[in-house]
Amino acid sequence: QVHLVESGGGLVQPGGSLRLSCAASGSIFTITDMRWYRQNEGKQRELVADIASGGSTGYADSVKGRFTISRENVKNTVYLQMSSLKPEDTAVYYCYALVGGTEYWGQGTQVTVSS
Repeated sequence: QVHLVESGGGLVQPGGSLRLSCAASGSIFTITDMRWYRQNEGKQRELVADIASGGSTGYADSVKGRFTISRENVKNTVYLQMSSLKPEDTAVYYCYALVGGTEYWGQGTQVTVSS
């Protein structure tokens, strides 16, 4: 079993920055992909950023140039550095991990962008 724990969410003003972290524990020997999703109230989850075990990354068009995903494989941790935040970035952000062909999700961390 794999357990994912997000941290770093909070309240930030428009134009500000925030860094999210996701630490994986448990049976993590075969993690091949980690992602960040987000979900606004009343909407479905959307993929924000993806990073493969080799370091290749992908981003949603809405966050390109503003968000950066990275990972530290030894620590089994993935990060999401968010800059130039907009009110429309407000959402619960969820960490995702693909482990041995099985998908795992964190419980989410709230990010609120407001003045």
